[in-house]
Amino acid sequence: MMLRLSTPGFKRFVQTDSFDATFGGGEANVAASLANYGFDSCFVSKFPSNDIGQAAVNHLRRYGISDRYIVRGGDRVGIYFLETGASQRSSKIIYDREGAAVTTLTEAELDMDAIFDGASWFHWTGITPALGPTPRKTLVSMCKAAREAGVTVSCDLNYREKMWTTQEAQQAMRPLMEYVDVCIANEEDASKSLGLDVEESDVEAGSLDEAAYANLLRSLKSEYDFSAVAVTLRESHSASRNGWSAIMLDDKDCSEPFRSTRYDIQLVDRIGGGDAFAGGLIAGLLKKDSTRDALEFAVVASCLKQTIPGDFNLVSEQEVDRLVRGSGSGRVER
Repeated sequence: MMLRLSTPGFKRFVQTDSFDATFGGGEANVAASLANYGFDSCFVSKFPSNDIGQAAVNHLRRYGISDRYIVRGGDRVGIYFLETGASQRSSKIIYDREGAAVTTLTEAELDMDAIFDGASWFHWTGITPALGPTPRKTLVSMCKAAREAGVTVSCDLNYREKMWTTQEAQQAMRPLMEYVDVCIANEEDASKSLGLDVEESDVEAGSLDEAAYANLLRSLKSEYDFSAVAVTLRESHSASRNGWSAIMLDDKDCSEPFRSTRYDIQLVDRIGGGDAFAGGLIAGLLKKDSTRDALEFAVVASCLKQTIPGDFNLVSEQEVDRLVRGSGSGRVER
């Protein structure tokens, strides 16, 4: 989890004289969603024993995320700076994460038996192994411990080109897929992290070839034997407006690729949208009657998140279910 410093409104970095501060990051964002949906949600990481580290822990507590497996130590919390785009101007992110405490987190600092005792699900993202060899080694140990404990493991591939090359990503990520039951991705993640491309895909064109994505699902599931694989479909019309849906394949209800309802989003903050999808999908797979219901829940949850400033998805299960049932008019609730 990182400290997020964003320019107010739609100001550019070069014109702002202040930043709005909050916290966020892949796995922490998922933990926040799950806590909102009523799950006992725990975050495993490492923060420094200083006031900024304590502020990060307090942020987790504020949203109902347990900090009982947070290790204290190291020098700093990583930072990322966000400039929110609009219309044809893209958003920009600048990272300042070198030397973050989490990059020093070792297996010896974690009680794996306690972490996975009674747990039902373990989620990680491709950002963690990209942090360096130490967190990568720790993650492998956690995946092995989760497998031994019979815990379902999900991974959002989350490729970040500013953190490592495609060659480095594939060298690390491909072996890790051995421990993954549920894989979540988009077309870039699948290509850069695992080397599987979507034929003739062009997100920026504003339209998608559903058949090509269906073939990607089949390839992912066949090559890595996932029990379920979901790919988010973003149609980037501009920095202010996106089409949003997802497609899924699994061993239960979606033996053939199933595409969700599509939503047209007027974006407020798209950061964390994929994590909101992952959190919604995990909750849906644990709570809903069918995989299709789980997918619709996940898409709506992430759709709503992208209308909320900040990394965390602050919507309730009831709000998600209401939109799933078709109440998307945006009328004032009285």
